[in-house]
Amino acid sequence: MIGSKLGHYRITAPLGAGGMGEVYRARDERLGREVAIKVLPRAVADDPERMARFEREARALAALSHPNILAIFDFGADGGITYAVTELLEGETLRHRLERERLPWRKSVETAAAVADGLAAAHGKGIIHRDIKPDNIFITTDGRVKVLDFGLARVAEAARAAEGTPTLTDPGTAAGTVMGTVGYMAPEQVRGQSADARSDIFTLGCLLYEMLAGKRAFARETSAETMAAILKDPAPEVSVSGVEVTPELNRIVSHCLEKNPGERFQSASDLSFHLKSLLTGTASARSEAGKPEAAAKPETPSIAVLPFANLSPDPDQEYFCDGMTEEIIADLSKVRSIRVTSRTSAMRFKGTAKGVPEIARDLNVRHVLEGTVRRSGNNLRITAQLIDAGTDAHLWSEKYTGSLDDVFSLQEQLSRRIVEALKVTLTTDEERRLLGRHVPDVRARDAWLRARHEFFSSTSEGVDRAVHVIEQALRILGDDALLHAGMGVVLAFAYDVGIRHDEESLRRAESSAARALELDPDQSQAWFAKGYARLKRGDVQGFVRDAKRAVELEPSGETLAVLGLMLLEVGKTREARRYLDEALARDPMTFITSLFPAVADLFEGQHEPAFRKIRDAVSRLAPGEPFALWWLAQSAAYAGLDDEARVQFKIVAGMGASPFSEWSELFLCALDRDRNGVRRWFASAGALLDIAMTDEYFPCYYAACLAMVDEFDESLRWLEQAVSWWYSNHEFLSRHNRFLAPLRDDPRFKVLMDKAREKERAFEV
Repeated sequence: MIGSKLGHYRITAPLGAGGMGEVYRARDERLGREVAIKVLPRAVADDPERMARFEREARALAALSHPNILAIFDFGADGGITYAVTELLEGETLRHRLERERLPWRKSVETAAAVADGLAAAHGKGIIHRDIKPDNIFITTDGRVKVLDFGLARVAEAARAAEGTPTLTDPGTAAGTVMGTVGYMAPEQVRGQSADARSDIFTLGCLLYEMLAGKRAFARETSAETMAAILKDPAPEVSVSGVEVTPELNRIVSHCLEKNPGERFQSASDLSFHLKSLLTGTASARSEAGKPEAAAKPETPSIAVLPFANLSPDPDQEYFCDGMTEEIIADLSKVRSIRVTSRTSAMRFKGTAKGVPEIARDLNVRHVLEGTVRRSGNNLRITAQLIDAGTDAHLWSEKYTGSLDDVFSLQEQLSRRIVEALKVTLTTDEERRLLGRHVPDVRARDAWLRARHEFFSSTSEGVDRAVHVIEQALRILGDDALLHAGMGVVLAFAYDVGIRHDEESLRRAESSAARALELDPDQSQAWFAKGYARLKRGDVQGFVRDAKRAVELEPSGETLAVLGLMLLEVGKTREARRYLDEALARDPMTFITSLFPAVADLFEGQHEPAFRKIRDAVSRLAPGEPFALWWLAQSAAYAGLDDEARVQFKIVAGMGASPFSEWSELFLCALDRDRNGVRRWFASAGALLDIAMTDEYFPCYYAACLAMVDEFDESLRWLEQAVSWWYSNHEFLSRHNRFLAPLRDDPRFKVLMDKAREKERAFEV
């Protein structure tokens, strides 16, 4: 089949074969990307009932959007050949990895947790895999874990009933039929009984055991003996195999391998939580020789500080309670050996009816602090309790009383009590910053919180309101480091997106950041504001240094995410992923921290998974926000979902005057291949063109729109501007940006890509 075409996919190389068909590497000639194509066996393709089931399965899986599940792009038939199109992965199966080596305990647990996360997403849609084994787990060259081959999957009864669809499996779903792979089946599968999510948990337990022990849990000389062992023999402990692991890890494996489904973990998300607790808690493991491994040291304790409940007679004290929550989070964030969920994510659980274990799972933390504040006149009473979410046990509960003048002292006492309870030893620098930190006025904190909420709307009116709030607070309170830093962030942002793109705003952002650092050299937001302004002067290297200093002082999710995005744009993808992962771990309920990992997928050519992630983030975290919808529209366009992109761009274009509305109008013209419309847009763009002259991303955006209407000379000119402003992610430009495909044979484009490569190599992280 090499060289032949299926639809608009040209087959270029074989990749492998299995029971569910042959797999080939192919070129998507419509979108200009590399994909994998699975050609289905004739036995499936010629059976209308099996084909209908397989097609429904493909649709169900395509609806999943999860980084640990292989993405399905397309499904079709051509010349009697039926095929499914998926993302192309570079790397190896877990089977191949295990044939070379037994994995360290930490890598085994990380891999199993990733598989559990993928299964949790599938189970949430009612899809049961039923064939988890090393052959169906893929580890990419950059370390990502993907669950493959849902060929034996079925849709659970409840989901089928809700959707009105029949099963998605082969006829083997009939009672008494064994489905799965010998050695990786749950007891109920061996008996031919119905499988559910807990069956996948058993098979994942088999997989985890094999990764840790270097051999299969129930392996016997024959298939019949192996199946009998699964049914009757006790689950072996990993330590019996000669590999020493912690009792907790042994218990997790044994809990997965319970014969009775009701005695196993009841959900993949619950299993994932316990596995991640080993990595983020105090668990340790030992090597085969019984000596502690270097990588097995206790990991960072994790905690979420939930919004303190207001028990004051005056309901207007909510801001005071929120400010206290913020201060404790800020205190704990100064201790690098504690991972603290950001205020933004924690605040989403204000007033929630969810229990502590569920909140902890959502935020991926082991410990939760919750409390109340009662303020009456000048009197203050704070109660707080620290909870171990893994056991739902209260580690301690205390009351603090005093006057309003004592509030910062009480907060410091509370922060120190948490540090002690988590058994964390402070470094000299952490001790200094906790004791000698600048104590902000509560009113300043309130003003900054209000201002941040306003400017996150990404509108001119929102920025104006944010500036007004900060200016008013400065007039009342005088010099305050946090307020000056906040002004720097707001104005640098306004300059960046074109809301206040003038020299006065940028200079004021710089001077505000400088004044904040004079007042408090450890003010994290001030360092970020300083770096943000430097970025707008073209000093990308300076931005990275300042942003790193900001996250050292207070590793907020937003700062980590912006730093990660910048590293993506200069081509440092591996380093960017590290910051983006930490941002999402600290702040999982914020749109920015959810958006930028999806942008990383977009830049790496995973367009449809990126679109699905961004769509999910928009619906959950930022519905109706112009900035969010603009990114959703872009991702749809890059994924080739042009109709969806038009819908989203039209929504943004109709949302009132803003740079995002105007940029949406440009892309609408480009998608319609309206060359005159694109020319008219550029002729009248004025200020928006000025913005692109001090930015690394927008010139790429313009270049894509111009290339779509065959304005190649202008497109190349804007690409040259992007590269000169340190956009050096040549992989995205030369391989994954579908709209630039017509330029790739142009000698001028190749020269620009060489320049981008040189810049990427020269950039210091």
